[in-house]
Amino acid sequence: MTAPGPADAAAPALSLRLRHGFPGLTLDVAFEAPAGVTALFGPSGAGKTSVVNAVAGLLRPEQGRIAVGGAVLLDSAARLCLPPHRRRIGYVFQDARLFPHLSVAANLRYGARFAPGPAPQDDFDRVTEMLGIGALLDRRPAALSGGERSRVALGRALLSRPRLLLMDEPLAALDAARKAEILPWIERLRDAAEVPILYVTHSAAELARLATTVVLLDRGRVTRAGPVAEVLSDPDAAQGLGRRDAGAILHATVDRHDDDGLTRLSTAAGTLWLPRVAADPGQRLRVRIEAQDVILSRARPEGLSALNVLPATVSQVRLGEGPGALVQLRLGEEAILARLTRRSVAALGLEPGVACHAVIKSVAVAKGDVGSG
Repeated sequence: MTAPGPADAAAPALSLRLRHGFPGLTLDVAFEAPAGVTALFGPSGAGKTSVVNAVAGLLRPEQGRIAVGGAVLLDSAARLCLPPHRRRIGYVFQDARLFPHLSVAANLRYGARFAPGPAPQDDFDRVTEMLGIGALLDRRPAALSGGERSRVALGRALLSRPRLLLMDEPLAALDAARKAEILPWIERLRDAAEVPILYVTHSAAELARLATTVVLLDRGRVTRAGPVAEVLSDPDAAQGLGRRDAGAILHATVDRHDDDGLTRLSTAAGTLWLPRVAADPGQRLRVRIEAQDVILSRARPEGLSALNVLPATVSQVRLGEGPGALVQLRLGEEAILARLTRRSVAALGLEPGVACHAVIKSVAVAKGDVGSG
């Protein structure tokens, strides 16, 4: 798979501006995103799939401009609208949509038919190795698990050598075990940085694990866009994620695995202990900390069962309309959120600049909230 040329490198991986009217909804969206995974997140009916379909050429907006790596796909002012087959867009749907009568190898090579110029064998070998599907090449789709079908569909899209990969809730139809199987492969693809990805999801855990950039949508409008760690740690943006989904990212490095089943991680704020993590010492990880799992103390607490007590400084306090509040905590150069009651905020005297300690239960961090990066 060829890397972008010098001219493409100077442009955003994706630049998008759209306006289109639907019954009961006007889509009015604009954002730019760098390489990596740009996640569209928002409630049903927010316009996420419409944005993806406009990029793919399946929806022609009334007004707009879409450019990928400097290549203009749509410019309504210039009356330019490339048809879908000329856009070089790879589309991975919720269901894999593999050809049931073809083998895995034949399904993959079908994708290569849409690549510009002859597809070298090196591309085929690299994709099958990266996605771990080399042993599946002779099988038919009916003999694959849901996670295996998803990986084959991803491989087929990659072998078309797309400018951009679209993934519209690709894990929505999978159970928890199959999601856990496929997520590391998408992380690996993201980290290879060979093709930018526009990813639609309803899952805050997927957003935190996979995204480089996040675009929050609500009723056809962008409510916030930016680097994922910055957006997820913003109390105002967290309100748009939903009360139960509020949570931020800590970046960590694996130090060691202990005999009692715990893994020691180094973070900007100190040591974090988690149930054994499937990662080698030295590996960089993202750890999503849910706001509801953070307890605050002004003084360092003693005699607790919780192993993780991290020094922090309050940087923002957002009081909700009800009894709740969100507190942003600065831990070195990073930030997490804590969901408290207004009464607790008042009792502890929490306001910007106040030093405190964040208490996080090791077992509160789910395995699905830990990923590479």
